[in-house]
Amino acid sequence: MPLCCANTRKKRQNLSLHNGIEDILNNLRQQFIEFAVSAGVLKFGEFVTKAGRTSPYFFNAGLFSDGANLGKLADFYAQTLLDSGVEFDMLFGPAYKGITLASATAVALARKGRNVPFAFNRKEAKDHGEGGTIVGARLQGRVVIIDDVISAGTSVRESVEMIRAAGATPCAVLIALDRMERSGKDDALSAHSAVQDVSLQYNMPVVSIGNLADLMEFISGAGANPQLAQYQAAIAAYRQRYGVD
Repeated sequence: MPLCCANTRKKRQNLSLHNGIEDILNNLRQQFIEFAVSAGVLKFGEFVTKAGRTSPYFFNAGLFSDGANLGKLADFYAQTLLDSGVEFDMLFGPAYKGITLASATAVALARKGRNVPFAFNRKEAKDHGEGGTIVGARLQGRVVIIDDVISAGTSVRESVEMIRAAGATPCAVLIALDRMERSGKDDALSAHSAVQDVSLQYNMPVVSIGNLADLMEFISGAGANPQLAQYQAAIAAYRQRYGVD
């Protein structure tokens, strides 16, 4: 076979593989949005966010509050992390929601054949026994920080400081949902979202299971639930005002 033909075939195979991986990842994100809606964790209507904005949707990971839903959520975290290509040695969950998320994700990863240690922090230092604020495995190597969302980035900053103080390297942040919206007051919106700011400030990727674009696709795609489709215009307007690409 001529070399040019062999190279062309290889390029086509690589393109096909890339497209196949993209299809799998897109499907996983859509499955996650569907799961969050069915679990009552992702809701639609009018909600006031921490920033004081009136949002047409609200995501509260704290409502993944039974064993079955937590286990399924952990599977989404674990598979998303494995598919991301991020090289990591352990997990870290910032108090409080991150504690459960990191613990459950470690179990899900082990079930998928990737057994890694995990740790989390206490809000208050323990003054007896082993003392300190870190619970679990010793922080070392490349550490993935696991949380539900990024709002102001405070928990990420505190986590990065603790990980670096222990001599380890924060290598990525893994979250459930990226709202893809700019921070700041309405008359002084930042150029980037909180997620983008974290990625730029700490020079590491922020990986999300799903994001606002996935949500929009879910409620507007073929076969979308008509009860959810009614929120398309409100969410599109909100994204137009506050969103980032």
